[in-house]
Amino acid sequence: MVVLLLAIVVPALAAPALAASAAPQMKAEAAVEHSDPLNFDPVVRDAYEHFYVLDFDGALSRSGAVLKAHPQEPMAYGYELMFTVFRELYHQDLLDTTYYAHDSFLTSKRNVPVSDATRQRIEWLTNTGIRLADDRIKANASDKNAYFARGYIRGMHAAFITLVDHSYVAAARQGYAARGDSEQVLKIDPLYVDAKMAIGIQKFAVASLPRWVRLLVGVMGVGGNKERGLALLRECAAHGVVTAVESRTVLSLFLRHDARYPEALAVQHGLAVQYPRDYLFRLEEANLTKDEGNGPGAIALYKTVLADAAKPGYFIDPRVQMAWFGLADTQRGQNDIADAAENYLKAAEQPNCSDWLRKRAQLNAGEMFDLLHQRARAMQLYQMALSGGGDQSQADAARRLLRTPYSGK
Repeated sequence: MVVLLLAIVVPALAAPALAASAAPQMKAEAAVEHSDPLNFDPVVRDAYEHFYVLDFDGALSRSGAVLKAHPQEPMAYGYELMFTVFRELYHQDLLDTTYYAHDSFLTSKRNVPVSDATRQRIEWLTNTGIRLADDRIKANASDKNAYFARGYIRGMHAAFITLVDHSYVAAARQGYAARGDSEQVLKIDPLYVDAKMAIGIQKFAVASLPRWVRLLVGVMGVGGNKERGLALLRECAAHGVVTAVESRTVLSLFLRHDARYPEALAVQHGLAVQYPRDYLFRLEEANLTKDEGNGPGAIALYKTVLADAAKPGYFIDPRVQMAWFGLADTQRGQNDIADAAENYLKAAEQPNCSDWLRKRAQLNAGEMFDLLHQRARAMQLYQMALSGGGDQSQADAARRLLRTPYSGK
């Protein structure tokens, strides 16, 4: 359910596409008529190619050049905003979908420390891009590219405040404003395929949410339809200019939500094969295999990802703690308690591990050592998860486990 709530407030939770291999199936000259011409700029394409392998700095250096060359184009701010937001989310270990697999995410006490400079950059890009789009729409109410850019920027900002600040209501407003912009685009140009993504996401999500969650984010009275949402996403996946990969990623998430694992895995495997050096796509295939209930298969995939991560230069800045944590979780599910304990510790030991994930891994490792009847080691790890400063989201659980050993229930 959490993934669905995120879909309501965030029109995207994955990398958008612009690679030639993910380009629309229509003729190039026809595609240009139904998308912002800037999307076809060679430097923009190159920026996305770096983004696909999580080379955020490489992507940002190129989007920065695009922004400098096109300071009056709202979409230029959208590219820069997306790369900036997703770089921050990645470095905060917030792009591992296992984090959103449980409703506890909604009440998490996790504090995400984002530098003032990064926050200011994100707000400036958001406000400037929206202002430029507003100005263009005031000058020409039929400017479809301005509507799309404004919705795109709103969606990126919604992603940031949702995942970093847990500002669900504010993000929901932005998400629905983005959907409204997309609907306006399609009124002007029904063949502007990219605009269908935000609508498809929210049609599926709204149809799946219980009443209390609709009340929580203020979406009562908004219609939804799962199959129509999936159909729109499939159309974007096949023909989108800047939403093809993104739509495939969301399709995988939604199919996973409805336990349609073979379909979800087919989509995710295709992404992993197309972008074998995208660490997140590879990791997500392992996560999905775990969720399907294929523990041995998931363990093999996690180990393959970790082996590739050990090859110099294969992945750029792989957050291997996420793979170690996923591997440990799967081994735990297979009752391989000793290996799970060891691999939770490996996750916690990674030098670029966020304080939140480190303490989460320490807490889980402590539970494993309790099951192994190594109480002293377990208590040491609970104390580490409880340590002052930094993230405190595991503190209550750690205190409880210091009083009462974990029993596996």
